[in-house]
Amino acid sequence: MSTTAAAVWGRTEQQDYRSRVRGCLLGGALGDALGAAVSGLSVEAIRAAHGADGLTDLAPAYGRRGAVTSATQLGLFTVDGLIRAQVRRDTGAWHPPTDLHRAYLRWAATQRDWGPDERRKDNGWLAREEWLYSRRDPARASLTGLGDDVLGTLDQPKNPAARDAGALVRSAPFGLLVGWEPHLVCQLAVECAAQTHGHPGAYLAAGAYAVVVHGVARGQDIATAVRGALAQLATRPGHQPVTDALNQALAAVRQGAPSADRIASLGDTDGEAAEDALAIAVYCAQVGEDVRHGLRLAVNHDGPSEATGTLTGALLGALHGETALPPAWLAELEGRPTILELADDFAMEMTQGPALHSPSAASPGWLARYPR
Repeated sequence: MSTTAAAVWGRTEQQDYRSRVRGCLLGGALGDALGAAVSGLSVEAIRAAHGADGLTDLAPAYGRRGAVTSATQLGLFTVDGLIRAQVRRDTGAWHPPTDLHRAYLRWAATQRDWGPDERRKDNGWLAREEWLYSRRDPARASLTGLGDDVLGTLDQPKNPAARDAGALVRSAPFGLLVGWEPHLVCQLAVECAAQTHGHPGAYLAAGAYAVVVHGVARGQDIATAVRGALAQLATRPGHQPVTDALNQALAAVRQGAPSADRIASLGDTDGEAAEDALAIAVYCAQVGEDVRHGLRLAVNHDGPSEATGTLTGALLGALHGETALPPAWLAELEGRPTILELADDFAMEMTQGPALHSPSAASPGWLARYPR
């Protein structure tokens, strides 16, 4: 596994990449915050509460507008884990699934502790962000899968019956590894999803989604990126439900104007299956007239609105970059400074890592933020 060498990144390429990274992380958080206000509601209940057009603007959740759920929390720790994996590579300890597992364990601590443990100097800066120490309805499998230090693997996955979108919603950052080949992106996302969600539908949906994000972050349109994901799925056991869901999402684009009924036809209304949330997100990202419209489509349905909002927002953000995101929503987004700081760190690590840490040079400040 490798990243693109820093020497190939010109200034324009670095600026474009940083915009896509920012767009992906901020877009996912915006979709999460929008969907959080109607999580668990039927489309009829959403319309009863917000009008005939459904939810069209941020609304209060967890006591404020713009609040995010565990989907955003876990996505941030995915980014943290990926940076730490790159930093640890200098030591010869190169096993990204282990570094991601450690990052997810740090997230799990935020769900049970009152606040940061200042005695843990190896936690890095993200785990010291106090706003993350709030439980925001995480998937049960995410909590139980990270309830001990045992690493779930594809051979021995955690929660083999868990098929919800809890692992899927944290998987967009894998797609931002644009210097990796698609099959490696898919494999890493799949292995890390199996740490909490052991059903093939759940971990293969995570792998497929990472490949879609990877494609659009490299400049592909969504349909082309989805076809790339389908190619990665084709040889993997248990892929058919995810493959069928993606094909259905592609076909639905040609079936007329988007509607809540059309979106509902893409998945189970109980929202239990990760592949259904994936299909809804892929569809909404394709048919949305802009980011705001795509996100409104993604949350106004009977399914898990925060999950489909997160997935759609991250995909559109990676596709269009941060400047396409609705500024009025960004202004109210919980944790925006943290998200921006982490996004910029990720982009800097992936484009200029050797200048920050290498056998011949190291930045003490960087290694304090991302300890080896």
